[in-house]
Amino acid sequence: MSEPPTADPQTVDVRDDTEVNRYEARVGGQLAGTAQYIRTPGLIAFVHTEVDPAYEGQGVGGALVRHSLDEAREQGAAVLAVCPFYAGWISRHPAYRDLLYSEQSRAADGGTR
Repeated sequence: MSEPPTADPQTVDVRDDTEVNRYEARVGGQLAGTAQYIRTPGLIAFVHTEVDPAYEGQGVGGALVRHSLDEAREQGAAVLAVCPFYAGWISRHPAYRDLLYSEQSRAADGGTR
């Protein structure tokens, strides 16, 4: 069995596979990581990210997040970072914080029921 290709952020190919609701990262044609999501009109919730152990620490997860968030921005979608990896990545990259979904209550707190 041969060693998997080494990931370089320039060589990570990320694509949205809408049939299975996930972004896939490939290195040298090999599946290196995935980011599962739930999409509704105007909102995409990233729920789970997984990187093959052979590719950990090589930028595959970051490539998944950056690509998917760039696409969300292009589509005008807000992002709900349910996945801790997404939440942590966004907290370290302030340029993407504006994508985060924030629920605005429509009810005034008047104390009555």
